[in-house]
Formats: sequence, C-alpha cells, structure tokens
Amino acid sequence: MSRVFQFGEDVDGFNIRVLNEREIRAAAGILFLMMLISILTVIMKGDFTLLKYAGVIFLTDISVRVFINPKYAPTLILGRWIVRNQVPEYVGAPQKKFAWIIGFVLAVTMFGLLVLVNSYSPITGLICFVCLIFLFFETSFGICLGCKFYPLFFKDKVQYCPGEVCEVKDRHEIQKTNWLHLMIVMIFILFIVVLSVFWGDFFSLKPFDLFGLEK
Repeated sequence: MSRVFQFGEDVDGFNIRVLNEREIRAAAGILFLMMLISILTVIMKGDFTLLKYAGVIFLTDISVRVFINPKYAPTLILGRWIVRNQVPEYVGAPQKKFAWIIGFVLAVTMFGLLVLVNSYSPITGLICFVCLIFLFFETSFGICLGCKFYPLFFKDKVQYCPGEVCEVKDRHEIQKTNWLHLMIVMIFILFIVVLSVFWGDFFSLKPFDLFGLEK
C-alpha cells in the first residue's frame, strides 16, 4: 500500500525521490492542448461546456498526482507511453509536488467557480491564463514556473532540476547568446511589424476556394 501512496520514485544514484521530466513535459503538452481548445471555444463561441469538462479533468488528474501517486495520473500515463523510447531525465520530486499543489489550488478554485457555481469572472479568466502560461513553459521550454517558488517556502536546496539549472556552472558555448543574436531577434520583430503595416490589408483578404469544393 505504501508503494501506491507515494510521491516520486527511488532511483539508484539519487538521494531523493525523482520523477521523469520527459513524461511530465508530454503530459503538460496534453493538458495545454486541452485547455487551449476549451478556452478558444469560449472566446469564439461563448460555449463553456468544453472548459467545464477540461476543469474537471485537470482537477482529477492533478489530485491523483498530489494525493495518490504521479505514477497513476492519467495524463502522466499517456505521457509515459508517448516518450517510452526516450531515456528518462530525472528531476527532484519535492519541487514538483510543490508546483502541483499550486496547480491543485488553482484547479479547485476554477472547479468551484465555473462548475459548481456556474459562473465566470476575471478570476476564472486569470486562472485560465496562469494555467496556460505554466503548462506552456513546462512543455515548450522544460521550465517549471511553480518550482521557482519552492525555495521561498523551504530551506532545503532544490535538487535535480531539468537541464541542471539548479547547479551553478558555466554554460557551454552552444548555449551562449550575444549582442548579434539579440539584434537578429530585434530585426525579426521589426520585420513582422513592417509586414503587418504594408501587407495587413492583403493578408486580411479571405482566401477563395481553389478547387471549388464548397460548390
């Protein structure tokens, strides 16, 4: 029973319990896509049905992670299967649990306001925005924003972060950026602005049916 209700796995070579960051990122991608589609449905159609389902799914999944075992969370199981052929990247379980507790609080608040009370407000909108940002950073960059708050509440040092960002060390040459790279990004942004100014009307034209299939 103790093996069922535990957080993280005991892996040789690690002095604390760890989780597989690869499956976490995959699961975050699944949740991000689900939340994004649900929110866009609200914005474009004014239909909250999908968002209510998404809120229940999110709350159920993260409750299993925090209170039972991440091993049995549905989205993590899917993520584990998707990345099953990739070598695991182990990260410390304590900071992940703290981050997921933050997610649980947000999910409970969303469930109460949107599903039980059947209401929407700037509060639910803000929660949706925060969840999207957290999930996007996790799945796209491997950055756990919730984990960043862990040192503010716990004195023990954060261990085994994704990409070894917890460790103080020099970056490899391939990781470094300089003023030239920054200038390229600025020119790229300027290019987009110029494109929107001079080609905005052209881009806004509705495309025609090339093969006449609608007829």
